[in-house]
Amino acid sequence: MTYVVTGATGPFGRLAVESLLRRGVPAGEIRGIGRQIEKAADLGVEIRRADYEDGDALRDAFAGASRLLFVSGSELGRRRQGQHANVVAAAVEAGVELVAYTSILNAATSTMDLAEDHRATEKLLTDSGLRSVFLRNGFYYEVYAGQVPAYLEHGVAGAAGDGPIGAAARADLADAAAAVLTQEPEKGVYELAAEVFTLATLAEAVTEVTGRPVGYTPLTGEQYREVLKGAGLPDEVAGIVVGIDLGIAGGNLAASGDDLAKLIGRPPVTLREALAQ
Repeated sequence: MTYVVTGATGPFGRLAVESLLRRGVPAGEIRGIGRQIEKAADLGVEIRRADYEDGDALRDAFAGASRLLFVSGSELGRRRQGQHANVVAAAVEAGVELVAYTSILNAATSTMDLAEDHRATEKLLTDSGLRSVFLRNGFYYEVYAGQVPAYLEHGVAGAAGDGPIGAAARADLADAAAAVLTQEPEKGVYELAAEVFTLATLAEAVTEVTGRPVGYTPLTGEQYREVLKGAGLPDEVAGIVVGIDLGIAGGNLAASGDDLAKLIGRPPVTLREALAQ
């Protein structure tokens, strides 16, 4: 059995490789794929250099692969227009027996721009005939935990209204991916979140963890865009961030069920634990 993990030189892929090792997969059966292979040299597994733009490199990297963790690319638009198609084509040629793809919560119905690439990739995989499992991941707690210093100074603000945010620790989602690779998946789609919160309850959690009062200021989309631009974000990036919040306000990151806990076999990390950490 050869387990291949794309994006192994990035945060998610690295955590997935570490989880495979913890789950007892021999290092000699794991192959990591990435662009900056020196970042993964300490993992103790084979690392091959490949870019999603390079179909030939992907075909070489996937040769002999049994199970593939396909970590979605980070370049919006470009991944749908060719990068992910290259990955799928290489997996077909390699005869991979199972592909686990990191998608987004509610990909099939979400109206968020972020979901378009994932929905298209899920269709690519389905149409390819490859046996595929879609890991529809919620947001990472780290997206918000990394902003705690700013929250303490300015409070929480955004255009998400009271929209629900299904989220989890990145490490827990990576552990779920490793579980799917090493077990017999019970279904083809997993909606993965540990906890659901709003920006208002996020502010309450930051207050509780830090002992300092933090409030939430709801903004319109245009107001939030101006705040982000004032903080130095380029207009295009600010538009993406605002679009995410508006998608949250529309319920696109709502989550229910216990798929994550069942896959990892333990209670997932909570939002408060992540903020405290």
